[in-house]
Amino acid sequence: MFLLVSLLVFLLVWGLRAGGQLELPELSVFDLFIRMQPKINTPDQRITIIEVTEEDIQTLGQWPLTDAVLSKALQIIISHKPKGIGVDIFRDIAVPPGSEELEALFIEHPNLVGVMTVGERGVAPHPVIRGTGQAAFVDILIDPGGIVRRGLLFLDDGVNVYTSFALTLALLSLWEEGIVPKAAPDNPEQILLKQTVIPPLEADNGGYHQADARGYQYLLDYRSTGAGFRTYGFMDLLSDRVPVDALTDKLVLLGVRAQSVHDSFFTPLSTSMAEDQQMSGVVLHAHMINQLFRFAEGEVPISTLPAPCRPVWLLFWSLLGGLVGLRTRSAFQFVLFGGIGLLVLFGAGYVLFLFRQWVPVIPPTLAFSTSAVAVSVYLTGQEKRSRALLMNIFSKHVSKEIAEMIWQEREQFMENGRPRSQEMTVTGLFSDIRGFTTTSERMTPQELFDWLNTYMEGMSGVIMEHRGVIDNYVGDAIKADFGVPLPRTKEHEIREDAQNAVDCALAMEREMLQLNDQWKSRGLPSTGLRIGIHTGNVVAGLLGSAKRLKYTTLGDAVNTASRLESLDKSIGNDLVCRILISENTRSLLGEQYVTEPIGEMSLKGKEGKIVVHRVLGKKQPASY
Repeated sequence: MFLLVSLLVFLLVWGLRAGGQLELPELSVFDLFIRMQPKINTPDQRITIIEVTEEDIQTLGQWPLTDAVLSKALQIIISHKPKGIGVDIFRDIAVPPGSEELEALFIEHPNLVGVMTVGERGVAPHPVIRGTGQAAFVDILIDPGGIVRRGLLFLDDGVNVYTSFALTLALLSLWEEGIVPKAAPDNPEQILLKQTVIPPLEADNGGYHQADARGYQYLLDYRSTGAGFRTYGFMDLLSDRVPVDALTDKLVLLGVRAQSVHDSFFTPLSTSMAEDQQMSGVVLHAHMINQLFRFAEGEVPISTLPAPCRPVWLLFWSLLGGLVGLRTRSAFQFVLFGGIGLLVLFGAGYVLFLFRQWVPVIPPTLAFSTSAVAVSVYLTGQEKRSRALLMNIFSKHVSKEIAEMIWQEREQFMENGRPRSQEMTVTGLFSDIRGFTTTSERMTPQELFDWLNTYMEGMSGVIMEHRGVIDNYVGDAIKADFGVPLPRTKEHEIREDAQNAVDCALAMEREMLQLNDQWKSRGLPSTGLRIGIHTGNVVAGLLGSAKRLKYTTLGDAVNTASRLESLDKSIGNDLVCRILISENTRSLLGEQYVTEPIGEMSLKGKEGKIVVHRVLGKKQPASY
């Protein structure tokens, strides 16, 4: 059952994931893991950022920067021999004066990289570097919710292939070590950077659903945000306040961080959508460059589960949730083990993330929780129906203690929602009112009905007090079983059942005396009892149709107890209560009861003879 429920939940959650409903929460977990992961706390000395701030713009008194001002800043940087310069400021249109001077800088210095964007409405690079390796795109992939989680290495417009700003600058530094992108030996469609394979991110990888997967994408890890980069203002550069060692042999990125120039983005590190939570574009590109450096040093990219593993991962947690619902029997256990399961899931997801593996957490969380709740609710309903069935069968015929014991041990007692038939050793008790027909003739039907109800109520209480189960009422006769419905297999248990039955018979005798006194005071007839008790093997279970079920015992031992009750009615006819037991029962009583042998007798309907004893009472403890 729990397998079916877990499978249905799996299919439901898989459908939700395939429909994209779980993408945003899963990406939020990715962001949380990004914030939680250990960061690199040492600044990357290979990268220096020069930012044009709002204060710089106010000082210069103009925006955009003229080509002359930009050329002056670039000449200062070039004079200190950097490995590369990235200008993250669009120059598709000249901003004179100084346009010829800027053009000459691009021509004379091949390590000077300008920017562009790709597409029909893209921004062109500076005309002099158009179509060259000095033009790099700065297109940013923004996920639903406005967060940047992915970087790009290459883009194409259907005709040309373009290289990203970050990769172009990173290679200016890496080529000195002989590191250039190559096709991976095992998969030519994947890029190899030194020894690290960078697999392209597909549309449905990780928590994404039909994401725009154009170009060659990879996941950004933002690990370098622990310490960041050496950063200086634009006026610091023009005023020669930037240390020489921050420029020499470095990759220098020149960009903008100003409120009036919208070049900033929200990242997984943003804890709100406030402006101060944004990262400037030039800093974002610096983090991309740092990540590419780490790839070249052997750090592996964040990867995602292969397609065949994704349903297996989800199905595993759906089944585990169903198992929690199946095995927990209380609200406390459910909350405890459910909580532990979710903590393990979240912990496993985070640990795998630390090992650069992004596995979905939200779909398994939903599958685990839903399966656990669904199975628990189903079982609770089943238990309510089973309990109702058990209570309907037993509650009026057993003590509360036995009813509760039956429920607690229901797993060994029930099968397919109903008590199973079982062979067991039982002590059966049959009782009958002596001379009932004669007595009934002396009362009106209503008086007889009330008189019999008083008798049955009193005797039923006695039987239940002695752990007996009332099997049946037939007219004035009562059938009770001791040792059901849970099997009693140990010798001391069977002995205890026999003693309970005899103790019950003696208590019924005392109850009969009290009832007689009560009836006499009301002018009603008094009477006596015959009781037969035998211990033997029976089959116990439900008998009847689905609409009318009755728990009963069947077997030769039942017949023997019945025959003992009706045996030779002249024996003990003068007693208020005659109690006859078989040798089987007598052998289990020990020495605490007073009995007398009646002899070996034939019972009606039985070929053999059995030894019969009469119970006279219980021995009183010796007094000293």
